[in-house]
Amino acid sequence: MSKFLGSYLQWVLLFVLMLVWGSSFLLMKRALVFYSAIELGTLRMVFASAAMLPFALKKFRNITPRQWLFLSLFALFGNLIPAYLFAIAQTKIESSLAGILNALTPVFTLIIGLILFKIKVKWINIFGLFLGLIGAASIIYNSGNTQGEVHYGYALLVILATVFYATNINLVKFKLSDLRPVQISIYGFSLMFVPMILFLFLATDIQTSVMQPGAAAALIYPATLGLICSAGAIILFNTLIQLTSPIFASSVTYLIPIVAMIIGFFDGEHLNVFSVLWVLIIITGVRLVNKK
Repeated sequence: MSKFLGSYLQWVLLFVLMLVWGSSFLLMKRALVFYSAIELGTLRMVFASAAMLPFALKKFRNITPRQWLFLSLFALFGNLIPAYLFAIAQTKIESSLAGILNALTPVFTLIIGLILFKIKVKWINIFGLFLGLIGAASIIYNSGNTQGEVHYGYALLVILATVFYATNINLVKFKLSDLRPVQISIYGFSLMFVPMILFLFLATDIQTSVMQPGAAAALIYPATLGLICSAGAIILFNTLIQLTSPIFASSVTYLIPIVAMIIGFFDGEHLNVFSVLWVLIIITGVRLVNKK
């Protein structure tokens, strides 16, 4: 009976993560109507770190200087920099395209693992790597908003964000393996609370932005991004890893672009048959990258 419930729960968690992370790109789009990209990225990290801070204080333990160093890199590469890159990118590209390109994270995880950590791969993984990159290049080349404008540089910002995600994954695997995933998330996010609060009020124009008509109510978007799409989703993701395996948990990467495309389509974003084709090619490439 418990085995049946565990099997049922793992699919529920996978479905929830698919919806949460797949919808995050639309939430960023909504927030950017009222807040700048820098304000949005900062607000997201403030809400996420505020949610994790009580757990860090409650379960504080002795962390070595080496661990603090890599926890700081986790916060920087895995959360802070990508939050800004995605927000800046979505000032010019559609949320569905951002969601699609996010699926390249496992591809760059393999590349960085090969270069920095000398991981062993098979030819099928290399083939999947090139297939994913071809799909990404094609979908960027054929991308455009509802006015037909193409912003290649901003699409590349999303790809750069996936490079940081990939770097972070390798750091967690090879440099923070002596800490539990939940500990890494709690301490990593908590490190950002004070710097992000200070940056928000001293280096942005948040006081003016929040006074715009409708801006105060729109705080629900960065709050949801921080509390649910960042802090909450990390806890669910770690639970999924514990219930199943990293391989099964990473399969959510293949589903996020589908949700982002569907939501974007119903929100009036550009979508054609070729977009679907390139997405399938990217997903196929990512699957081959992860194939043992």
